[in-house]
Amino acid sequence: MQNTRTGDGFHVADMARRIRAVVVGSIGNLVEWYDFYAYAAFQLYFAAAFFPSADPVAQQLSASVLFAATFLLRPLGGWLFGHLADRFGRRMSLTVSVLMMCFGSLMIAVAPTYATIGVWAPVLLALARVIQGISLGGEYGASAAYVAEVADPKRRGFYSSFLYVTLIGGQLAAVLVLLALQRLFLSPEELRAWGWRIPFVIGALLAVVAAVMRRDMHESDTFKAARAAGKTTPSPLGFLRYPRETLLVIGLTMGGTAAFYTYTTYMQKFLKLSVKLSDDATTAVTAGSLIFAMILQPIYGALSDRVGRKVLLVGFGIAGTLFTIPLLTTLQETRSAWVAFLLLAAAWLIVTGYTSINAVVKAELFPTGVRATGIAVPYALTVSIFGGTAEPIALWLKTIGHEGWFYIYLTLCIAASLLVYVRMRDTRVQSAIEER
Repeated sequence: MQNTRTGDGFHVADMARRIRAVVVGSIGNLVEWYDFYAYAAFQLYFAAAFFPSADPVAQQLSASVLFAATFLLRPLGGWLFGHLADRFGRRMSLTVSVLMMCFGSLMIAVAPTYATIGVWAPVLLALARVIQGISLGGEYGASAAYVAEVADPKRRGFYSSFLYVTLIGGQLAAVLVLLALQRLFLSPEELRAWGWRIPFVIGALLAVVAAVMRRDMHESDTFKAARAAGKTTPSPLGFLRYPRETLLVIGLTMGGTAAFYTYTTYMQKFLKLSVKLSDDATTAVTAGSLIFAMILQPIYGALSDRVGRKVLLVGFGIAGTLFTIPLLTTLQETRSAWVAFLLLAAAWLIVTGYTSINAVVKAELFPTGVRATGIAVPYALTVSIFGGTAEPIALWLKTIGHEGWFYIYLTLCIAASLLVYVRMRDTRVQSAIEER
């Protein structure tokens, strides 16, 4: 390749190498999140196979509690794979994590139902989700660190935004598989009987492909320089030397992750059980809103490279505090699929202020030697508390007749994070990416 320079002074060959690294890292991220979200997307069809009950809401609540419980394992995965990434390299950590996800998906694909083996069926399902939870807990920190390190410094927000493009894309892929099965191949009865296994088989196969791709990805120059200088930490708790940054990750994540899981995993059930759309309309609105969200991520990421990260975070905090209750209340009262889509699009215009840049902000807080663990552990802990519990809290409040209380809870989470956004530094201006 000709070794010409771009206007920013980077060789074209160097830019191509960076883009390829971002793509490979992000594609693996998409596969991991597809595997994880296939559970949420197909929960409406397989919940009865593992959690028999005469009440559909109770069945969904049982499956959602397991979904939330899986998040409790994510801090363990973040600590384990974050330490591997900081000690031995991002590539090795990312490859092993996606192979674990493959195994968990395969377990769900072949798991016997409650009618076959009784109580052992939900036990095996829970074990598979434990494996997936540990895997996913390790994915975020290592991938966020890797993409931030290999990205063009002047476009770091733009490139890092693709982590949430692929994260949302993983859920979208699961929803599209559901849509295809619903409309083209299987009846609702067939989906409930055995068709729900198909997405988990697809996920296991895709994870193998992602592992092969990651095996050949190059290690980040930033990590190699830190390792050569002896600055990679041998301690799995090295990130605790940075208590302020660790607490910042918790504070800036709380409101954003609660909002994200509300408008992704929970929204499918909300549209079905509260808005009362048909199965097809629920899937179509969910897919359409996720496509819109994916388009927004790089736009906001590029904007953060110009105006800074803090402006977007504060904007999310203010708009989320003011408009969450009106948005969700209006959404609950509509019976139109188009109105539901427009309201969700408005919600994503707000939430993308967090999702598009939260990975790069966290990466810019920590030096290289503890970056993956410093991102992964507090992030996974916060997601476990506020993200994974969003759906079961919402469903529980619905079952006791106080669905609107969830809207207040979500608003308070966002308002608490807003206080952090206002007081934190702008990491685009004061970045620790090059610190070893």
